[in-house]
Amino acid sequence: MTYFYALISAIFAALTSILAKFGIGDINSNLATAIRTCVVLVFSWIMVFVVGGQHDLSQISKKSLIFLILSGLATGISWLAFYKAIQLGDVSKVVPIDKLSVVFTIIFAFLFLGEVASKKAIIGTIFITIGTLVMVL
Repeated sequence: MTYFYALISAIFAALTSILAKFGIGDINSNLATAIRTCVVLVFSWIMVFVVGGQHDLSQISKKSLIFLILSGLATGISWLAFYKAIQLGDVSKVVPIDKLSVVFTIIFAFLFLGEVASKKAIIGTIFITIGTLVMVL
């Protein structure tokens, strides 16, 4: 199921970029990001209540809350920068650069999470980086 959800994530992330480019038009990119964020906020809370997750609110540790807030801030910065980038440039050029997040995530996972840097992962990371450069140059 992990790969199924990852594939669904990739498909909807792709749709996000295309739909955002249509929607951003001539409005301020920060306003567009705020609108998107409100939709995500409402949708997320609806899902929490649909699956009964609201009962877990009292069980969130201070550490988890701090890291989730930091993750939310990182998401916000990423979204603001992404919307500005697609407003200024071609989605087909911006998205590959944005997806270098895969490379950074792998590096950060090795450095901060202690995940194993296998030869296969290192080679794949190098290929993703080269592929991105080929696509945008």
